[in-house]
Amino acid sequence: MPRIAYVNGRYVKHSDAMVHVEDRGFQFADGVYEVCEVRHGFIVDLTRHLDRLGRSLGELQIAWPMSRGALTNVIRETLRRNHVHNGLFYLQVTRGVARRDHVFPAAGTRPSIVVTAKSTDPSVIAAKNAKGIKAITVPDNRWDRVDIKTVGLLPNALARQKAKEEGAQEAIFIDTDGMVKEGAATNVWIVDTQGTLVTRPSEHGILRGITRTTLIDVAGTLGLPVTERFFSVEEMMNAREVFITAATSICFPVVSIDGRTIANGHPGTVSQNIREAFFDVAEKTAI
Repeated sequence: MPRIAYVNGRYVKHSDAMVHVEDRGFQFADGVYEVCEVRHGFIVDLTRHLDRLGRSLGELQIAWPMSRGALTNVIRETLRRNHVHNGLFYLQVTRGVARRDHVFPAAGTRPSIVVTAKSTDPSVIAAKNAKGIKAITVPDNRWDRVDIKTVGLLPNALARQKAKEEGAQEAIFIDTDGMVKEGAATNVWIVDTQGTLVTRPSEHGILRGITRTTLIDVAGTLGLPVTERFFSVEEMMNAREVFITAATSICFPVVSIDGRTIANGHPGTVSQNIREAFFDVAEKTAI
């Protein structure tokens, strides 16, 4: 069964899906995106993902490509046509197709939209959770508006490649003051020496992850204290636990950073408890 993509009003074979050569997403990274998990036939936290999409579009002055209700129907249909029970969908909206020029195109230019979906193997995620992952730290060299979920991810891609070359699975950005920001595709958490869950404030300098937001709700149901504050690389290295969160992985324990073992070198109980409770708290929308 071939994969199916939705591209600007049409469902097409994934292998035939294409956008115009002068699409501004291709030429200027002038677009935004969302990635959302599907688990056991339910879309996880769809409302919050669409809320964030709306914020990203608004910050870049890009119009919605269709109504929110119509977009929800497109997402569901794309998932159904790809028979996704466990997996994800990827959604991208750009400013549209126009003659190449740095300034915005004429009013009325239609945004471009692409939706794709694929199945994933839950056992792969489970294996990483059981073993934990390795990470490295890298200086943050991205633009200042990382709070917008744009498709301009070249620094993130380079950071992930560096991590791969060093035998790690994630790169953690560090600011000029030596404080932890976020991963190349994740938010970063620690359990500090007092047993408090700590993550950097999301008002500026990091992306407000949807999984991050829901995890705060999960922590509340488990009675776990949470604080949003800056923390240093050294505090991270000496934490009881370090873990990263993202829509496609929920919560991965980090057992080594820059070749240095975190705690006892094994996944901790806090991240495990959060992961086990996550889907009881997260919003679930039937496909």
